[in-house]
Amino acid sequence: MKEKKNIVRVLRMIMIPIGLLTLVLLPPWDGILTWLSPLPDTVQEQVSDATRRGLDGIIVYVDVEGRPPQTYTAGMKDRDNNIAANAHNLFKIASIAKLYDAVALTKMVGDEKLSLDDTLADFFPELVGKIENAEEITLRMMVRHRSGIPNFTDQDGYKWDNPPKTMEESLDLVFNLPASFDPDEDYEYSNTNYLLLAEIMNNVLGYDKFQYIEEEILNPLGLEDTYASLSDVAMDDVMSGYYVGLDNDFKDIDFGMLATAEDVGIFVRALNDGSLLTKDEQVIYDSLYEYGHKGWVLGYQSIAYYHSDIDAVVIQFVNTVSDETELTTQVIYDRIVKIIRNEIEVSK
Repeated sequence: MKEKKNIVRVLRMIMIPIGLLTLVLLPPWDGILTWLSPLPDTVQEQVSDATRRGLDGIIVYVDVEGRPPQTYTAGMKDRDNNIAANAHNLFKIASIAKLYDAVALTKMVGDEKLSLDDTLADFFPELVGKIENAEEITLRMMVRHRSGIPNFTDQDGYKWDNPPKTMEESLDLVFNLPASFDPDEDYEYSNTNYLLLAEIMNNVLGYDKFQYIEEEILNPLGLEDTYASLSDVAMDDVMSGYYVGLDNDFKDIDFGMLATAEDVGIFVRALNDGSLLTKDEQVIYDSLYEYGHKGWVLGYQSIAYYHSDIDAVVIQFVNTVSDETELTTQVIYDRIVKIIRNEIEVSK
């Protein structure tokens, strides 16, 4: 087992210079040029510029305390049918959904439905021997990505354009693989953690955990445009998703939760201002997870953060992905936050 771990470490070391070489030979010019260009005066100008940087469509929601929230859009919701992006488009929020799961788990722990010290083997004894250290890995470690369980979406058998349909199919990709590290000895982002946590919550509740999310998070916040999956929405309401260089529209692939930018923004504001959790729950959550997140699935990139220095929530949805567009998307987001800072400073 130690020999396998050493091999993995060596491979990771080899991949670093390969990645740097690729960056030198094939630099993400759209992102670099966006970063170098003069900063516009307004958020809308920056959002509109995104469509000249290789992005098909973009939605940005901005909520600055003391101001009415604003949503800015540019480009296409559906380029094949020439339909413009709009504030009401539903978007696949990908890993931003982990924030909702972490809040739900926190509330279940607060209600003593779960204990963070419970182990993976307590809930799934059948995984002992299939997932290394299952008897030692706790829920706390899984929420914090400190379990060492390999990420199923990083495995060779995982296909973004045809993802596994069941939890069992996803877990098959990591069964009998060596742990990335010993439990709680390191950090590695792994979607497998949250796949297992979701099933644990389902089993303990006796119903789908999204119903619990609705009852404990969405309904109290008045959020009516957040959904569990594609099967719950009208497809015409969903923003199309694209990969640079391909004609495909990846809208039909179900990757879990969807929401409008406004709904995500309201949730992120409530998560950060303390109104979503009780004092006891806040203590639990503080020890567990982040207060903002990024998301990526085929065709969709999202960023959702609260910026305490300007008391602002900024949500960005982009429906174009590739290695090159990741930098562009982040640069645009950072510039939008800088524009907001400048506007606030001028208004003082």
